[in-house]
Amino acid sequence: MSLSKEHDLHRRRKSLNIGLGLSLAGFVVLVLVLTMVKVTSNGFEFPENLSPPTEQE
Repeated sequence: MSLSKEHDLHRRRKSLNIGLGLSLAGFVVLVLVLTMVKVTSNGFEFPENLSPPTEQE
């Protein structure tokens, strides 16, 4: 019996890990694209006052 023979369980875990990694990478790309679209849009403005609003009495 060879030591390099891969068990069926390892093959299933490897394919699951690859699928999960691709899903995570897709999510990261989606967030990056949405952020870039929002920042580069014409209507985007940085807020002038970054502190939370205060209540005026």
